[in-house]
Amino acid sequence: MKYYLIAGEASGDLHASNLMKALLKKDPQADFRFWGGDLMQSVGGTLVKHYKDLAFMGFLEVLKNIRSIFKNIDTCKKDLLDYHPDVLILIDYPGFNLRIAEFAKKNGIKVHYYISPKIWAWKENRIHKIKRDVDQMHVIFPFEIDFYEKKHNFPVNYVGNPLLDAIDAREPISEEDFRKEHQLNDKPIIALLPGSRTQEITKILTIMLSVVDVYKDYQFVIAGAPSKSANFYKPFIGDSNVKLINNKTYDLLSVATAALVTSGTATLETALFKVPEVVCYKTSWLTYQVGMLLVKMEFFSLVNLVMDREVVKELLQDELNKENLIIELDKILSGEGRAKMLADYQELHEKLGGVGASEKLAAAILK
Repeated sequence: MKYYLIAGEASGDLHASNLMKALLKKDPQADFRFWGGDLMQSVGGTLVKHYKDLAFMGFLEVLKNIRSIFKNIDTCKKDLLDYHPDVLILIDYPGFNLRIAEFAKKNGIKVHYYISPKIWAWKENRIHKIKRDVDQMHVIFPFEIDFYEKKHNFPVNYVGNPLLDAIDAREPISEEDFRKEHQLNDKPIIALLPGSRTQEITKILTIMLSVVDVYKDYQFVIAGAPSKSANFYKPFIGDSNVKLINNKTYDLLSVATAALVTSGTATLETALFKVPEVVCYKTSWLTYQVGMLLVKMEFFSLVNLVMDREVVKELLQDELNKENLIIELDKILSGEGRAKMLADYQELHEKLGGVGASEKLAAAILK
């Protein structure tokens, strides 16, 4: 079969690559064409455009790049028709993917959507487009079943969370080998995960780094994004002793004592590695104000959303400052706060179920 996949960011690249591997097991003749990243490319097939050329975040950033965005949509539509796949698989990235879903449906291409747009948080009216244009929605959080099926009478396929697959599939490395490979000392590690988008990193990393001098008994290590070079981070690090390790986030989390994490998929990844964390988020004033008017959820982080209560502290916008980071870091480096968070992580893991999301999804698509 011919498969056309679209992933618009690093997490989508990861989950799409694991899905492609699962599809190849069931369909060895699978032919892939995709918008995505290095991980998808490593599986095989044809990369049309890399996600690093697609990631625009925030209202002002989108407006500034609106011509490029529409040009990409037009390019994708033409390429989709030229290839004419047996199935189109869309991974998250709703602003782009829902437009492509509509086009594909009108042109007789079967549409599967993997990792639902967060319409339970905002833009709930997108449910109408999903019902009209998506043949099968595959969801990854338990609470999404009720949202779609009970609230909107739209059957979905719950496959479990693909992060469990990704973590299970990684090649483990010992802490001794990791420290030796990256020239780290014996101090416990505080990991910094400032996100993958330029706007996120620019707003958040400097604030994260402001606490480095306070914790002299620890070493700070930045998890570099796959789409960013070491040169990009140099102005932030300066002449400090902070280390940068690119494209090794899971290895870093496997040895970290605590972490400061930009809100997003990484908050859940950190929790699944059992690393106590503080969730950080900051964007432009306008984007935040508009977002607060539109977003309809009590929590920002996936950890708290899945648990439906505050498990990890969220420092958002003006709350994200040096003083608050110190307060919250102190709570999770030792004592009752750390113990409670680790216990909550175990409950979170049980809620998400076991591995096998990619295999279940591949079977459903082929069926």
